[in-house]
Amino acid sequence: MSAEMVMTLGRESLVTVLLLTAPILGLGLLVGLLVSLFQATTQINEQSLAFIPKILVVILSIFLFGPWMLNTMMDFTLRVFARIPDLVR
Repeated sequence: MSAEMVMTLGRESLVTVLLLTAPILGLGLLVGLLVSLFQATTQINEQSLAFIPKILVVILSIFLFGPWMLNTMMDFTLRVFARIPDLVR
């Protein structure tokens, strides 16, 4: 296994992780920002008001993006398994 192959595999792994987590984290961040703006304008400082919408949006986004995330992970895994014979050389 060459250093170039390790770097390529590491880069592809990081890109895959970023692609998989971006929709969930992005929606969670957006909802958190909206809830924070709502709390700042109404001066309501309830802690559960900040967490419950974010949790619900994250769960909903997992259900919405789940099939795409699964296909992306499967494609990456198949690419890694296809490279196994090249590791022996």
